[in-house]
Amino acid sequence: MTPENLLARHFGPATTACGIVLAHSRHVAAKALAVARRLRDPLLDLRFIEEAALLHDIGVCRTNSAGIGCTGEAPYILHGIIGREILEAEGLPRHALVCERHIGVGLTVEDIERQSLPLPRRDMVPLTREERIVCFADLFFSKKPRSLDHEKHPDEVRANLLRYGDHKVAIFEEWLAEFAV
Repeated sequence: MTPENLLARHFGPATTACGIVLAHSRHVAAKALAVARRLRDPLLDLRFIEEAALLHDIGVCRTNSAGIGCTGEAPYILHGIIGREILEAEGLPRHALVCERHIGVGLTVEDIERQSLPLPRRDMVPLTREERIVCFADLFFSKKPRSLDHEKHPDEVRANLLRYGDHKVAIFEEWLAEFAV
């Protein structure tokens, strides 16, 4: 089953939300693949990067995100956890970890406690280079319907991350250097 078919099965193929998440995820996948190809690292799994980027937001299907047409019960912040559950049930454990670990530049136990987030008390940060690439690419694109095609400038990404602390911007700066963007 293709990532697009999985998204359609969980969102419903004709839903606004499916179209928005698919458009967003295609932009993320294209950027992630461009970054990975530029690195010329033969150890990178390009197929995995593309699939994981296309599926990273599958958990949004069960959230209450009216702005993109989702009428689930869970708060949006849970979409990574939900995505992990969905993809583990689909037999995609590596892809599932990308779902859980892609929020911002990753969430630590300290972040979860400081912000009183309704998440399990565990670190959910990208660990592999493939996970970091997908997470990095995701930072540049929104799921806001009017902004789907807009790629954020690094300054916009920095400003968004600054709301969560200088340490989040520092991680982004490390990724900018690592991925030579």
